[in-house]
Amino acid sequence: MALLPNLQEWIDKAAGRHGVPGAAVAVGMGNQLAEAATGVINLDTGVPATADSLFQIGSVTKVWTAALVMQLVGDGLVDLDEPVRKYLPEFGVLDAAASQSITVRQLLSHTGGFDGDLFEDTGRGDDAVAKLVAFMHDNARQISGPGELFSYCNAGYSALGALVATLRGRTWEAAMRELLIEPLGARHMALHAEEAIMFRAAVGHVGEPPRVSPWRLLPRSAAPAGSTPSAAPRDLVRFGRMLLADGVAADGTRMLPAGSFAEMCRPQVTLPRLGERYAAAWGLGLMLFDWDGRPVVGHDGGTPGQSTTWRIVPDRGLVLAVHANGGHAGAFIDEVLAEILSSAAGIRLPSRVLPPDTPVPFRPETYAGSYSARSFTYEVKADTDGLEITDIPHGLAAQFGDDGTTARYVHAGDNRFVGVEPEEGLHPLIAFLQDGRFLYNERAVPRLTDED
Repeated sequence: MALLPNLQEWIDKAAGRHGVPGAAVAVGMGNQLAEAATGVINLDTGVPATADSLFQIGSVTKVWTAALVMQLVGDGLVDLDEPVRKYLPEFGVLDAAASQSITVRQLLSHTGGFDGDLFEDTGRGDDAVAKLVAFMHDNARQISGPGELFSYCNAGYSALGALVATLRGRTWEAAMRELLIEPLGARHMALHAEEAIMFRAAVGHVGEPPRVSPWRLLPRSAAPAGSTPSAAPRDLVRFGRMLLADGVAADGTRMLPAGSFAEMCRPQVTLPRLGERYAAAWGLGLMLFDWDGRPVVGHDGGTPGQSTTWRIVPDRGLVLAVHANGGHAGAFIDEVLAEILSSAAGIRLPSRVLPPDTPVPFRPETYAGSYSARSFTYEVKADTDGLEITDIPHGLAAQFGDDGTTARYVHAGDNRFVGVEPEEGLHPLIAFLQDGRFLYNERAVPRLTDED
């Protein structure tokens, strides 16, 4: 029997319900592959989306960068628990002691402790990533001690890309292509716009109603973190199958040392518990979930107007990739993901946290204040019924036309607050850590004090 015979119907209906211009999905299980696409890759041109269309994969790229690091470990060139500076002397952050002590493992698991949303455009040359590493010295602010706290860190993955480039004697892109993409047999993947134009490449759409995003080209400096790569869903499935096969590609080529995937899946840090739907821990480059009593791993990615979700269910041999290029992409992906997991793996996708009918009482003074990160400042005002949070963008976020928003949140218990109004069809969720010292939205955003 064919795998997921209703996949096309699912994505057609879900895309229509959620205003998604175009989408593509691939699901691999055993020796079967199911693929489907719907809509268009560009509302201005009307070109149809196909199963081999390329979509920007955003931070799903981080798993590929992590795989390059695991290759270095297998070759005896890197010890995960040694300081990054042992292999990349140019690495450094604002805090001198942290610069000396941050390890490769901490960068892989987002526990380096520094504010990592550094998207400085350092040009498009082969030295772009190295220039960002230099930029980090005076701009990567330490928010916690290395290893103490999870805070999602894009710049840490740029540094890992620089480490790969240094030890392999080539650019990160060349290492990706020569050590992962080509041996894997991935035929529909591009690492920058000049390659993407050789394929049927999707563009992002923003706003309501959706319109073509004016921002296609993100800085090359963040390429190892996900700013530039694109892929068809089938090649993300191919990558996942290689991991499930303990690092062996479909043609028998060993690409990762035996045991690498198991090590990548081992929890490195427990995350603040937001709910059953959310990642419970982080491994080496992987988000780790416990869904319906089964371990699930993967990563999500987003660029302006494009979204990707990639998941592996190890004990069922299931790999899936879902792309969408705008509209209420989050709600679309949730709906398609639930159908796939239920039908192929018998897994109930846990529900997301919704605004409670009766808001949970809380102490407003615990949370009110200003919280500041590199890309955003959050102004939090509180009353007895909830929080009013205004986000003020800086740097790249402001350049990309994000004017900031003010949204109302209600208390959902356990220092969690859920947005009253949905964004991309989903209600946003935040938490506060350490008695209001940090606002947490995957980044730990420190509260400003009088001294700041």
